[in-house]
Amino acid sequence: MTATALHIVRETALRNWRKTLRRPVPLSFSFVQPLLWLLTFGFLFDRIAQLGPEYVGLRYFDVLLPGVCCMTVLFGASQAGINLVRDLQTGFVQRLVRASAHPGWMLAGMIGADVVRLLAQAAVVALLGLALGARLSPSVPGTVLALAGLAVFAFAWSALSCSIALSAKSQEAMAVFVHVSNMPLLFTSTALVPPRQMPDWLETVARWNPLSLVASALREALLLARIPDAAALLVPLALLGTVLFAIARRAMSRAAME
Repeated sequence: MTATALHIVRETALRNWRKTLRRPVPLSFSFVQPLLWLLTFGFLFDRIAQLGPEYVGLRYFDVLLPGVCCMTVLFGASQAGINLVRDLQTGFVQRLVRASAHPGWMLAGMIGADVVRLLAQAAVVALLGLALGARLSPSVPGTVLALAGLAVFAFAWSALSCSIALSAKSQEAMAVFVHVSNMPLLFTSTALVPPRQMPDWLETVARWNPLSLVASALREALLLARIPDAAALLVPLALLGTVLFAIARRAMSRAAME
């Protein structure tokens, strides 16, 4: 990356963080809701049985915690386009793209800021889970690898959210995207339950769900002290992120010309 590109990415990221602090509603929604799920589902189903032989000695609350960390990232990433809609409506994006002619670097800065924030939120959720009594046996290299996968997932889903915002240019469309996409993705993944708890057809669907990749990897790293398969985790997520970022970048270039 050239000095100009680094400057664009850095300044765009800093602006995104400042906007989040000034308007904390999306931050609160993506942070508080997973905590409520952890407290309600975690303790409500704490006596659940048949978690699988690999989870002997663990409670449902322990198994749920990595999934809720992933849920925090999912909910936050799906709202990445909300601030972008405001910037489109005020003409900020159009002016900045025309001035810099680097829509890709601008978009990378916006999404990069969201990825860092979402990983920090997931870390806070994990610490709160520990404070509430979750029992973890983490593998340090496995956790680093799982977090890398979580970061790539956050990047991909944020890019999708931005592409929706750039195409629809309305808060209403973003609200529909958040509600329509999050719940199906969450409930067809292994974030809430291990595959053994699922019907056969749902387990098959979960294998193709990108949220399952990061939830299973984080569960392996934090609960079983294992190192997830790097290729199986990162390659499909990187491909997904590349495609969705390319779509978002193209949408941003089109929006700037309108």
